[in-house]
Amino acid sequence: MTETIGRLPSLNALRAFEAASRHLNFRLAAEALGVTQGAVAQQIRALEAELGMKLFERHPRALSLTENGRRYAGGVRRAFELLTEATQALRPEPLRLTISVTPTFAAKWLVPRLPAFLDTHPDIDLRILATDRLSHFQADAVDLAVRYGRPPFGAGLVVEPLFDEVQIAVASPQVIAASGHPGQAGLHGHALLHDAHNAWPQFLQRAMPDAPLHAAKNIRFNQTALAIDAALAGQGLALAHQDFVAADIAAGHLIRLFDTALRTGAGFYLVYPRRTRHAAQIANIQGWLLRQARAANRRTQAGASGRAR
Repeated sequence: MTETIGRLPSLNALRAFEAASRHLNFRLAAEALGVTQGAVAQQIRALEAELGMKLFERHPRALSLTENGRRYAGGVRRAFELLTEATQALRPEPLRLTISVTPTFAAKWLVPRLPAFLDTHPDIDLRILATDRLSHFQADAVDLAVRYGRPPFGAGLVVEPLFDEVQIAVASPQVIAASGHPGQAGLHGHALLHDAHNAWPQFLQRAMPDAPLHAAKNIRFNQTALAIDAALAGQGLALAHQDFVAADIAAGHLIRLFDTALRTGAGFYLVYPRRTRHAAQIANIQGWLLRQARAANRRTQAGASGRAR
């Protein structure tokens, strides 16, 4: 007996439904599929008519799935994943994984370490999504994120501490030679390079409790990486997490100004969904990131011990 597959809705209609169920927005679904918003809406209407049931509730500015829509979306998504896996098995390609990180973490910590990882994992094609915006794992197709702050970060997520934030003050040797060390000469003649966290008042209260803040000029940036680059260019004194400036300190491009280290209570965390399609590969990246963080912490502690002696 020959088995036949029952009649199915059109593949285009199912693709439109799957995208709309992820984004809950016809416009965003259309952008993801590279078609018009009207085409997505038309496909959804045709699919609902063929099935004889509503899949979405239309609200003035949003969509929501009906109970039938929620059940159908899970099955359709799994079906597309099976089709993708079957196709990839015929045409093996490097596995594409997306990591979402902040721009400063990417520029000052991750990118310098990436070559070592890529040399040992040539089968993984990494996409680095550097953004200050909170990425959505499903909508943005993010597999693993490094998030700054304090947990919790959301339901259904695995959260692992990478390292605590420890801020130190740095400047270029040229700035100190020209204007003197702020610990002896004070802040007059120096510019404080602020990032969005604005931790200078808290830091100086510990490092220089009698120093008047108004004695320094202020330059403000929205990202720590820009403040670090400005310090490297000799434009002032920067506060940064110790691992973000460790290489520049070791190379002599920056010098640490005080023994004071400010622990803000925040930190950097690895975050990923409990259920993921590429568990083994994500475990490889996760393990590598944790090893890199531990190695950086050991080097920092060894440097601090050397200064103490």
